[in-house]
This record gives sequence, structure tokens and C-alpha cells, in this order.
Amino acid sequence: MWPAAFATRSPFSAWAARASASAGTLRPRILMAESFNEAIADAGIDVKQIDAAWFGVCLEENNVGKTAGPLAQALRLPRIAATRVENACATGTEALRGAVYAVAAGAYDIVLALGVEKLKDTGYGGLPVRTRGISNDLWLPNSTAPGAFAQLASAYSACHGIDAGTLKRAMARVSVKSHANAALNPKAHLRNVITEEDVLKAPTIAAPLGLFDCSGVSDGSACAIVTTPDIARGLKPGADIVTIKALEISVSNGEEASFNTWDGAHIATARTAAARAYKDAGITDPRRQIQMAEVHDCFSITELVLMEDLGFSAPGRAVQDALDGVFDLNGALPVQPDGGLKCFGHPIGASGLRMVYEVYQQILGRAGKRQLAKVDVGLTQNLGGHPHQNVSAVALIGRFGA
Repeated sequence: MWPAAFATRSPFSAWAARASASAGTLRPRILMAESFNEAIADAGIDVKQIDAAWFGVCLEENNVGKTAGPLAQALRLPRIAATRVENACATGTEALRGAVYAVAAGAYDIVLALGVEKLKDTGYGGLPVRTRGISNDLWLPNSTAPGAFAQLASAYSACHGIDAGTLKRAMARVSVKSHANAALNPKAHLRNVITEEDVLKAPTIAAPLGLFDCSGVSDGSACAIVTTPDIARGLKPGADIVTIKALEISVSNGEEASFNTWDGAHIATARTAAARAYKDAGITDPRRQIQMAEVHDCFSITELVLMEDLGFSAPGRAVQDALDGVFDLNGALPVQPDGGLKCFGHPIGASGLRMVYEVYQQILGRAGKRQLAKVDVGLTQNLGGHPHQNVSAVALIGRFGA
């Protein structure tokens, strides 16, 4: 399996997008072409060798319509089967899941998975209005993403008896760590190094979340080429092969939002998807058997909570682990070596695939200045929705034979 390329361009202004409908239509296609061209070059294949494609994009305001037609047209795919998927912020991983399961089932030999989002053309600014995001059709009309995850922070603090100051310092450590990693990554959108003081003195967005606790709005595309190990060996004799060991998705059934059995301090779907993925891959001790993780750090508190949901920290222990540097680039379990959503922003359709790309680069030893000593197995976790109503995708990516 070869995933490749998180392609970016400097965002155009919302005014420019509205002034030129044709430009708004073309820009997602430019991003798609950039990531696709890098992927097929890395895989060493021609477009005519691709049997099928899965296309992930979340917001229709990207001017890509409701089908996979724009993908097929932008990349001049040879009239193959192509499917558009959308699963909130887990859309990128959903596209990869379609490709992986298709190859695993024996339906196709070589499959494309691509996710794209051009949020700068949609006017989306992270807060819901009548025709944007989760408030569309008055679903959760009074809820904002910062507000919902601020409630997660408050519940986590109360559930585990962690004082506000300690939690704020741990969240600051998460952001400082991710920015330090992004400074080593030429593809990251935000490469500025920040300090704990910068985080703690930043304007409040939704208490206790400040400006540096929140990921941004950005544009991007990510692409993967998926095939079998046997075909991969034939295409690249002697090369290391990167495999998907497990890929599971869990969708909330509404219990968290409807009953008092949920404590408000964890992501239930992340726990479910992780348990299934670990069983599939034979992982019994994730802290020991997994060497790195890319998780859905839409907010700094989300990363902390997910460390416990994924079994990397004991309940209530993630705060101290973060403060102790466990999740730093040189720590026992590096998290967000590429800078995460915090420093890439969150192009919704692309984020899940972007995470897989980083694990791929690390396994192959191609991560440059942020390269880890050894990665045999890495984890990605992609979250869509709010803490109380969401979808979680967990993928385990490993070196073939490890």
C-alpha cells in the first residue's frame, strides 16, 4: 500500500472565490492533481493501472457536486468505478476504508483513495451559521465546535479531579509540542514555534480553550494508492511495503447525547473503534506495540482525552503524561510528529488520509528532520462530529511482516 502527498496552496480570499465561480470550481481540482501526481509517482504506476477510486469530500460548497465525477474528470481516470463518500470529519479515512476493503475483498487490484477540501472557498470559519457545517437544517443549531469541546474539557477535569490550572498547562504542552514538530515539516501550514506562555496568554475562544488550543481552517488534498503485498513487490522489487493492519469505524448511536450513562469525559466511539482495530491487528499493549500516533487534535483537549480512549494513558493520566513529555517527538510515544490538525488546519475530506501519509513516511524513514528512530506500527484516529455525537475511525499501519 502506498499513501502519498498532502498538497497545499496558499489560500485565496473568500471574496476572490465568490467573484469567480470558475476559479472556485477549479481550485479543488488543482489540489487533487497535486496529491495524485505525487502518489502515482511514488507508487511507480500509470493512471491506466488504477481499477477503482474512492473520493472523500465533506462540504458541497467546494463545487464538486454529489458524485465522484469531479475526481474522475480532474484526474482523467480511465472510466473506472468511482464512488464519492462523506462521513463528517472522518471523510478522508472513510475514502481509504473503501479502497482498502475493496482490495482486501479481491474486487480490484489497484485502487485510489483521495480526499480534498477547499474550505477557503466555502466561507466556512469554524462557527455554524444557517447554511454552513453541522447547523445546516437546524441540526445542533445552538452548538459550536469550540463550545462542545470546551464542555469535554470541563467534564474531563471534573471526572478526574484535575484542577483548571494543571489542565491548561497540559493543553498548552500539547500545542507547543505540535508546533515544534510542524516547524520541522515543510508541508505543515503553521510552522511557527510557540511557547507555553504564548498559549496561556492567548485570547479565550470557549473557556478553557484559547486560540492556540484550536485547529484552523485550511485547504488541502491527500491521496493513497492501495494494492496487495504481492502486487506491490512486483511493482517495486526490494522496497519496503507498508500495510494497513486494521481499519475500523464506529458511529455513535445517540446514547451519549440521550442518556446520563455517558460521563462527558471521553469519546465512546474512539474506544469502540480502537478495541476492534487492536483485536484485528493482534495489539494487546498499545503503549508498547505502537511507536507513533496521529490523532484528531481538532482541539488540544481532544488529543489528551484520546490518549486515554486509545489505551496509551491510564484514565486521568494523560495530563501528567503530556507534562512529562511522553508524547513529544523524543518521548516514549510521539503523537502528531507532523504537527497534526493543529498545524495543518482541518481540510475535512483530506485530514484522515494526511494522518496515514505521515505514518507511511515515518515507516519508510522519509520524514526528514522529524524522523523517528524506528516505526514498525503507527496508529491514526480520525474523529467526525462533537464529543456527544460522532464517528471515529482508527487505522493501524505497519511495516509488512512486523
